[in-house]
Amino acid sequence: MNVLTAIKGRRSIRKYKDKPVEEEKLLRVLEAARLSPSARNGQDWKFIVVRDLEIRKKLTEAIGQPFVGEAPIIIVSCGTNPEAIMRGGQPRYTVDLSIATAYMILEACEQGLGTCWLGSYDEDKVKEVLGIPKEIRVVAITPLGYPDESPDPKPRKELDEIISYDKY
Repeated sequence: MNVLTAIKGRRSIRKYKDKPVEEEKLLRVLEAARLSPSARNGQDWKFIVVRDLEIRKKLTEAIGQPFVGEAPIIIVSCGTNPEAIMRGGQPRYTVDLSIATAYMILEACEQGLGTCWLGSYDEDKVKEVLGIPKEIRVVAITPLGYPDESPDPKPRKELDEIISYDKY
């Protein structure tokens, strides 16, 4: 599979099979995050892989989206240096973790696994469940597992609706 095929084939999965994810597939997904670019190559991130059933149940409650608990793994992407700001004004951790999470999601697709990017959760509750220090930020969460659904693609805008050349 090439990158564009993975991008076109990726879907947000909200139903997962009761089947464990092989360690080698999980490691490939995590390796994709490790190799992703980051501002100044700071790699100011931590990825929490939650496999324990009881912790997954508590985390699912903190997230507030019950389908998350169906997946055998939940990955929590954390920024470890939230004070760092890029010259353009953007916090480095939000950009860096968005790239890393996107790389993970695409590699998961390559491995035949499903994910669903989550940005809606109670960060304080997630931190409490996982023992994340106050100064660390939770940027994204995704369940990871074998899909038990095949959603149709969502409509996308045409290129001429979102692209301009040389000026806005």
